[in-house]
Order: sequence, then structure tokens, then C-alpha cells
Amino acid sequence: MPVPAEPVPADRVRQIGDAPIREDREYVLLWTIAFRRASHNHALDRALEHCRALNKPLLVLEALRVGYPWASDRFHQFVIDGMEHQAEVYDAAGVRYFPYVEPRAGDGAGLLAALSERAAVVVTDDFPCFFLPKMITAAASRLDVALEAVDSNGLYPLRATTRIFTRAHSFRRHLQKELLPHLAHLPNPSPLAEYPHGDVVLDEAITKRWPVASFPVDLSTLAIDHTVTPASFRGGAGTARAQLARFFEERLLRYGDDRSHPDRDASSGLSPWLHFGHISVYEIWRELTANEGFHVKQVGKVNGSREGFWNMSSSAESFIDEFVTWREVGFNMCAHDERYDQLASLPEWALKTIAEHATDERPQVYSLAQLERAETHDPVWNAAQRELVSTGRMQNYLRMLWGKLIYQWSPSAQAALDVMVELNNKYALDGRNPNSYSGIMWVLGRYDRAWGPERPIFGKLRYMTSDSAKRKLRMKRYLTTFGNEQQGLPHIQ
Repeated sequence: MPVPAEPVPADRVRQIGDAPIREDREYVLLWTIAFRRASHNHALDRALEHCRALNKPLLVLEALRVGYPWASDRFHQFVIDGMEHQAEVYDAAGVRYFPYVEPRAGDGAGLLAALSERAAVVVTDDFPCFFLPKMITAAASRLDVALEAVDSNGLYPLRATTRIFTRAHSFRRHLQKELLPHLAHLPNPSPLAEYPHGDVVLDEAITKRWPVASFPVDLSTLAIDHTVTPASFRGGAGTARAQLARFFEERLLRYGDDRSHPDRDASSGLSPWLHFGHISVYEIWRELTANEGFHVKQVGKVNGSREGFWNMSSSAESFIDEFVTWREVGFNMCAHDERYDQLASLPEWALKTIAEHATDERPQVYSLAQLERAETHDPVWNAAQRELVSTGRMQNYLRMLWGKLIYQWSPSAQAALDVMVELNNKYALDGRNPNSYSGIMWVLGRYDRAWGPERPIFGKLRYMTSDSAKRKLRMKRYLTTFGNEQQGLPHIQ
């Protein structure tokens, strides 16, 4: 088996199944399913290593199904925007790119197998959430060629540890002890700068059955939910980089103090592009540390603290805690516990207090339909729900409050979990992601501790109210924008 001279770190590569590399075949196939970018991508780097070792060209397949849960115009358009950008980048580099948009559920079946018949090796993305892990396992059982899944999710490799972290503090302390060596092995920012391995000619029978997508794509012809409309902003790596530049220029200095205030809008706003893989934490890390003049020799003592370890500005360290610690602790859970989306994965204290208060009387109980239409008595909650439905986003602090009140207004913890997952995954551009499941399960006690005094319904779960949010946060402009009942949500039946 050929061994690349400078391999992607071994703890980021998994062999799925036991089929061999087929050196007599024509090309290396990169099957893109999560890391939808042509730079800062360990999976692309691994595929190019095989190209160099085998002296074969690269074929990149990016296929978009219609049969996945919650498929809609919103998510499809965002992914298709990224495909259009990918097509330009790969074409400029001389790499054959095959974007495919499935018109009806099942039409794409067999495409991967057909392309794999000429592939020496298949490389794909190791994303630990949603239907993707099962899809990869199923694909391996049908292929007669080696399939590798490569982790390009975060700064810390998913499988650098088997420990499941139950608190952000313990995970933060672990990162402070273990992360630094991994920072020396970030993926290539310009992997296609010198691509010498030639073109791939696609079989006419394949492109006739599975036509290469042309842009723009008419969403009305696809069997997806057309009531969840596209966002007002585009997907793709180019838009993501512009968003990152604006954040560094206009918001980063205010991030530590202002990010919880809806009216001050100091968050990065990068989560949709991170979720769809249009931008990576590696690129964000490189830009941030370059701006901060950071060097690994400047780090402080390991103590698990949110600030001080990196010896960067307060706002930079606050941002690192969000996009590294809190983001990647969710990936840790998804990678090592298949129950990440189930009540059974909650800590024992949370399950105990939920059980003890399961029969507490709820002052209000709202149906899924009422919640989806923002028809509650609480104007703050209604505003947050309207933001989610109309934009595909929700302000970070209000997202926590949104979940806490759903719990209070639901007949059971399971019912609350079902509603949060349904609304988040249907409307949020960053839903169906380890980080969004972390937020949902945090509402029910994950990564938290027992709080007092013990309260009805919540027991020892952390308690939040809209009245408290209005006292603490600057949100008048936010409520004016999203709190108008006349605005309505007419497309929701």
C-alpha cells in the first residue's frame, strides 16, 4: 500500500471496511459530504497524497440528496451556492469536479458505486453526526475498493482520545494539555496550487444517468420542502471568508462584552458556513492567531480557565472558547456516544431531577404547531422563533432561553427534546450539527451542573426567564425587528 511522504496525521484517518487500494485503476475519488471546501481540508489533503503516491488524477464528487430529513429550499440553496464556488475553484486548478443534485429521492442511488469502479481509492469526510456515519458504513459494504474517512472537523482530532467529556471545564483543561502538538499539523491552505496529475474523463453513460449540475439550479423542480425559504445570504467559501473578515474588522474587539446582547450583534455569525464545511476552524485559527501575533511559546499554565492560557486579547480568548472549546466538546460527544441526541445521554443528576419533576403542573402547554407559528404569550420567545423561521439563525443567548421555555411549556422532557430538534433542524442553517445538539441538550443539563434553589418543573436544571433576559440584555431593536405580531409566518400551516 503506497504511503504518502507527508501523511495526514494517522489519528485523522479511518479505514471503513476492509477492501484494498486498487493500484491498477484510473483515479483517486474524493467523495465530499461534509467538508465542502477546496482548502484547509484534511480529506482533500489525504486524497492528494494518494494522487501523488499512485501518480493518478483526482475526481471530486459532491452529491446533494433530496431524501434527507428536513430537506428544503433553505439548505439546498446554501449547499448549491457552495457547489458553484467549488466548481470555479476546481476548474481553475484543473481538477475534475462532479456536482450532482438529485431531483427525486433515490435518483442518485448507484452514482458513488459507478464512479468507484474506476477508483483506486475513495476518500470521504468523517463527520460524526446526522445520517452521515451510517451512510458511510453502508457505502463501504457496497464498494470493492478502499474507503477512508478523514476527520477535518476541528483543531483537536475526534479520535485523539476515547474519553467523553461531560463538562466544558474538563474539556478545556484537556485541550490546554493536549492541543498544542496538533496545531503543528493543520491542513494545507493551498493544496491545489500545484496539481500535476491530469484530468479525468467521465463515462458518458454515467453523466447521462446522473447529469452534472449546472448553475443556477431551479429549486422548484426538486422534491424538497419549498415552504422553508432560502436565507438572505449565500453559502460558499467566498461568502464565508467575507463574513470572517467583517467579524475581525468590526466585531472581534467587542466580542467578549457584547456577543450576548441581541442589539449589539457582536457574534461571528459563521456557524452556517462552518456547519456546511464552507469554512474551517483551521482557517479561522490561522487568521485569528496571525492578527493576534500568537506563538505557541507564549501559552500560560494549564488551569482550565476560559481566559489567560493563550495570552491573547480578552475578546480573542473569549472567541476561542466558543469556536474551539464549546464547539469541539459537542463533536467529542457525537464521535463517542451514539446516544448524543437522546435523553439517556444526559448526566445522572439531570435525569434524576427531570424524573422527580415529571408530573409537575405546567402553567402553559403549547403544541408544536403553536410554537412553530410563534403563538405563545411570551413576546421575547416569539421574536426568537420568528428570527429562526425567517432568517435561519437565532441570536445565541436567546437560543438558550428559547430551549428553556420550550421545556417549561412541554408535557415532558422527551416532548421538549422532540420539539427543539424538529424546529432547530427544520429551520436553522447550523442545525443537524454536533454543536446544535450540544445546545439543545444543554437545556436539559448536559455540560451543566445542578442549580439551586430547586424549582417546579425545572428541579435543579438551570432556570431562565424572558423577564430576566430583558433586564440584562440590550434588545429593543431586536424586538422591534422580530417581535411584531403583524409580521406573521404565513407559510407555516
